Amino acid sequence: MTVWCRGIRGAITASENTREAILEATHELLQQLTEANGIAPDDVTSVFFTMTPDLNAEFPAVAARQIGWVGTALMCGQEVDVPGSLPRCIRVLIHWNTTRHASEIVHVYLRDAWALRPDHARKMEKEL
Repeated sequence: MTVWCRGIRGAITASENTREAILEATHELLQQLTEANGIAPDDVTSVFFTMTPDLNAEFPAVAARQIGWVGTALMCGQEVDVPGSLPRCIRVLIHWNTTRHASEIVHVYLRDAWALRPDHARKMEKEL
């Protein structure tokens, strides 16, 4: 059985720039990604989070630690500040060891972040 390291993408918007809103949104995003792909924490190699510059009240990686991803390499960064881009957005790239083919990976875009990848937002709605 061949195991590949696959990238899973997702994004969500936070309701406001508070610790609670950032953690709540990140929890929701990680839960949806985990459920949609059947992710086991031990199979996650690393996770890279970014947030738009208008979010800075908490690190989204804290939410990953809270759900038990304590042995996973986590990194946070600031998204490029492109004029007119989606505000209050948290993005994630999960590196996941799996036997699934790339075409079987479910990427998740929630709340206002559906506008970033409407093709994946529709796919997610159909599968859940």
